[in-house]
Amino acid sequence: MNNLINLAKYIPTPEATLTVAYTPIRLSMPGRQPLELRLTAPAMGSNLPIQLLSHGYGPSNYIPSKDGYAPLVQFWAERGFVVIQPTHASSRVGGLLSNSSGAPFFWRERVEEMRAILDQLPEIERQAPAVAGRMDHARIGAVGHSFGGHTVGLLLGAQVDGEDFSDPRISAGVLLTTPGRGGKDMTPESAARFPFFDVDFSTLSKRSLVVCGDMDNPHFTTRGPEWHADAFHDAPGVVAMLMMHGVGHGLGGIAALDAKETETEAPDVLEATRRLTLAWLQSALGADEGAWPRACLALESEAALLATVTEKQPLPPGRSARLKPKGL
Repeated sequence: MNNLINLAKYIPTPEATLTVAYTPIRLSMPGRQPLELRLTAPAMGSNLPIQLLSHGYGPSNYIPSKDGYAPLVQFWAERGFVVIQPTHASSRVGGLLSNSSGAPFFWRERVEEMRAILDQLPEIERQAPAVAGRMDHARIGAVGHSFGGHTVGLLLGAQVDGEDFSDPRISAGVLLTTPGRGGKDMTPESAARFPFFDVDFSTLSKRSLVVCGDMDNPHFTTRGPEWHADAFHDAPGVVAMLMMHGVGHGLGGIAALDAKETETEAPDVLEATRRLTLAWLQSALGADEGAWPRACLALESEAALLATVTEKQPLPPGRSARLKPKGL
């Protein structure tokens, strides 16, 4: 029961179940300090799909770490997913020192940290005995917010200067307000500071969802909110886009409640974001193939004010995909 939710309640979602959490889980990393994780999972059940969550850069000290994003993490875990959150090298509170190679953004190290999680799933199960033998290592998704979207985009197949960072163990992804095209699409100052944002999305082929906020006005570019939708238009694997209404980069509060990252606190839109991303992940990873279609139906009726979903329609070879908007 949440008295702040009005329209999002019409988007169907499973009932919450009891969860367990382990933190800090520590994984060894060559030549550096251990990688610290939080794992949140259903207390019961087996063959649980896995979600890796890559945090953003963010202005807060603690939210860009394993200790942020509780509004998303808890929601997904209560409804059937094992969620694993690293404290990336770029984290202010637990990352690498500012004089380390790759500072301050550590974009390559972030990708390697996500790979390390996949490499060491048995060790994670050893340190989290309540989930040992209950995770489905064949059903792995990855979600990234903001700079985390850049990290996850590379793991899904996007490239920088022709370099391939993809990981075949990841089956599907969600890009939450991820950076758009780099280079000439950014301001000169941003292009010089973030050359690694010059990403080629055309090689991103894993089934993915892009989520944007229609009030998200990035300072990296003069193109406005539509910059965050570039992966949807350029990547063949991104088959759907959610445009959340009335919110900006924080999508109503996904990183934390009452925080700097939540520039527009919108409980109803936050709830819609949680329910819709869960439905996408359920369908994409085979937990409930009908979850996404049912959620989209709600955007054609009672919940239409909260978001618009646009899906690519497959066409015969040699023809461009058409876009089919649903909702408002």
